Amino acid sequence: MSHAAPVFSAPFQDLEAYGDWALATESERTAKRVSSPMPAIQAFYDALLPRLEACAAYLDQFPVDDMPPDARRLLWLTLSLMEVANAVELYKQPRLSNGFEIARFVPLEKDT
Repeated sequence: MSHAAPVFSAPFQDLEAYGDWALATESERTAKRVSSPMPAIQAFYDALLPRLEACAAYLDQFPVDDMPPDARRLLWLTLSLMEVANAVELYKQPRLSNGFEIARFVPLEKDT
């Protein structure tokens, strides 16, 4: 039996189930949102939103360009929350049905 190392630091280990949302780029986060069923998006949103202030306070300890790996993953997780917020709060679906085709959206990005 093997035990994987925690993805997040101790105060946030309850968010381990959502580690697959900790994605480095906006493109990856968008792809995750549009390919996820709405119940999974809602569960992620419901789990992370109440923890957002604690996440921000923890992340404020580190310069954004010099974060330890667990903090960087937590940052990516919070960015995924921003990615799904409109889907939950406004659209009630993973993608906007009358918007641009997602393939046309090409952000100029680097890993955060």
